[in-house]
Amino acid sequence: MHIDIEPFRVREGEEVDLDKRPTRIDPLFASKEQYRELLAGQIAELSEQQELLYASNAHAVLFIFQAMDAAGKDGAIKHVMSGINPQGCQVTSFKHPSATELKHDFLWRTTRELPERGRIGIFNRSYYEEVLIVRVHPEILRSEGVPNGHDDLETIWKNRYRSIVELERHLHRNGTRIVKFFLHLSKDEQRKRFLDRIDEPSKNWKFSEGDLKEREFWPDYMRAYEKCLSATSADHAPWYVVPADGKKNARLIVSEIVVETMKALKMKYPETSPQRRRELESLRRQLAD
Repeated sequence: MHIDIEPFRVREGEEVDLDKRPTRIDPLFASKEQYRELLAGQIAELSEQQELLYASNAHAVLFIFQAMDAAGKDGAIKHVMSGINPQGCQVTSFKHPSATELKHDFLWRTTRELPERGRIGIFNRSYYEEVLIVRVHPEILRSEGVPNGHDDLETIWKNRYRSIVELERHLHRNGTRIVKFFLHLSKDEQRKRFLDRIDEPSKNWKFSEGDLKEREFWPDYMRAYEKCLSATSADHAPWYVVPADGKKNARLIVSEIVVETMKALKMKYPETSPQRRRELESLRRQLAD
């Protein structure tokens, strides 16, 4: 399978207009059976790439997922990453910061969870919440103790974008490859999924009154995402705007981006030196005795 991922990429310096980015596209598969086959092939490829990542021990990979509620972040992570070795992958979900985390700078709690070399890290929400939800609800800045937090909000966002870009550039220089996904859901599709969570008993736990209240800020969130994607997508740490109204399409697109990201590292298994080969031959003789 090959999906052209370029239409979903946000180019460095691009001014993002989410109204011009689709939330739904034509199916990338002809049937459910073909969808399962395509995804299984991507999962198998990702498993091979993960083994190379661990063996070469030269890079770490970080995938960041951001979206509105019910856009399918959890499902995308679950399905796309289902075939990788859990020993080489860590998934971190970031909720409301704790009292201790609020005493530190806004990047502190996520920096502690960055993947080490040879591993895949997945952030389900991330430090980007600090320029998304906090931008929509700037009163949160009070609890963060930001100096002059209400004097010049635009300067605060600009400085936070800069801090994020510089962090990601630093990580890239030191071997961590970062790819960021915004699962682009329509407001109408969110409504349908919320109703499904109410009607389906096994999904009741996924829905709360708070989700409905945040929905009222939809235009504010869209503007916050546009500003964020425009300011922080870079060649070394790109954003991809993935149409999310169709879950299966979204998962196939994410899987293609993940696999291409891993392949682009051009990893190889470590070569065996002559000295190491002699050691192995010695061990073989010992086993044969």
